[in-house]
Amino acid sequence: MRKEKDSMGYVEVPDDAYYGAQTKRAYDNFTVSNTTLPIEIIYAITIIKRSAAIVNHSLGKLDPKVKDAIISASDEILSQKFNQQFIVDVFQTGSGTSTNMNVNEVIANRANEILGSKLGSNSPVHPNDHVNMGQSSNDVIPSAIHIAAKIAISKKLIPALTLISNEFDNKIKEFDSIIKIGRTHLQDATPIRLGQEFSGYGASILNGTSRLFKSISSITDIAQGGTAVGTGINTHPEFGSKIAYEISKYTDIEFKETPNHFEAQANQDAAVEVSSALKSIAVSISKVANDIRLMGTGPRCGLGELILPPVQPGSSIMPGKVNPVICESMLQVCAQIIANDLAITLGAQGGAFELNVMLPLIANNLVQSINLLSNGIVMFNDKLLKNLKVDKEKCEDYIEKSLSMCTILVPVIGYDKTAQIAYEAYETGKTIRELLLDKNILSDMEVKKLLNPSKMTQPLK
Repeated sequence: MRKEKDSMGYVEVPDDAYYGAQTKRAYDNFTVSNTTLPIEIIYAITIIKRSAAIVNHSLGKLDPKVKDAIISASDEILSQKFNQQFIVDVFQTGSGTSTNMNVNEVIANRANEILGSKLGSNSPVHPNDHVNMGQSSNDVIPSAIHIAAKIAISKKLIPALTLISNEFDNKIKEFDSIIKIGRTHLQDATPIRLGQEFSGYGASILNGTSRLFKSISSITDIAQGGTAVGTGINTHPEFGSKIAYEISKYTDIEFKETPNHFEAQANQDAAVEVSSALKSIAVSISKVANDIRLMGTGPRCGLGELILPPVQPGSSIMPGKVNPVICESMLQVCAQIIANDLAITLGAQGGAFELNVMLPLIANNLVQSINLLSNGIVMFNDKLLKNLKVDKEKCEDYIEKSLSMCTILVPVIGYDKTAQIAYEAYETGKTIRELLLDKNILSDMEVKKLLNPSKMTQPLK
């Protein structure tokens, strides 16, 4: 162990640790969840530190050797070399100061090592004076939330949504000629083409994606340059705009300095908006997963209209049982995202004067939601949707037996007479077609013309 000193005194830190005294204090204090912030947040903070070094050097405030060492250390972190060094619990100080210092200390220690100094020396690179120059946890963490969320959405979620939208398009075409019974209130309704049903699923994803695109415009603004309370104390007037440029350059995603630092640091409305869009998509996919799960019930004693691809044995006691596990996994993912949205909303209420003090909670849940939704969609697409099949004969049989087939008769023989036929069909177990012919209500040709399931899937001319 090595002894390090901070403003509160001496702390013992493991000899090989790249973090320092403040991180160790936080680690000892916050023994809550045994869960650290998502690595995406750590990387976003690191991008800020890397960019800050470039900007501070350009402003004449940082020695070129120190700048280069900070950049090198940051690049190593971003290459996943030091993931195990970020040890602070999610449930920490509400500003995220402990995690910010964790990153500052790891960068400083590695930079010092690069420059030939020992771990814990704080020289020539100091975690506060150099790595954190022109910054505060109060603008770093809000900025990191936006950066991490925007990167994850752009590079993971949007491609996943595009993937499943394309597969829905494929299924719409593949299933368009298959007629099945529609259902309302979980009861038989009029026929529908399976392709039409899947077009509704596809449209819900497209609508959700559209809402997401609208929401993410709000997270392109970053809080950097506001420092402690939004006034920009201890930083250069041009720091905010210049660091936004450097971050944009590094990520290849456009970011800009917020037009109002006081709002950016006190509020988390943008995170709420993005989370709401994620929740909307999760709700839509829940419906799809539930519908597919229900249409795939069976194989012999359920609906059995859809044939779900088997991916694993379903029971520890019932041999041969295959369960809709991918649907169930997706439903759990969506439930978690919906729950995260509530946590983010409650977290956003945690603003007090010039700072929101639930930033780590918001950061953790927002990034988790993006990752869960991205990974869940890819799983759902690849493990289920791609190989989903239809039992066409069973679909046709259900239609023929359905009492709702009589709906098409209303314009021809009237509602009351049609209702009588439906009740009699129910009591006798006969089909609508059989009764119409048995009672000579309509001719064989008329029955064939009217009781054509395909024509029932669109308005009659």
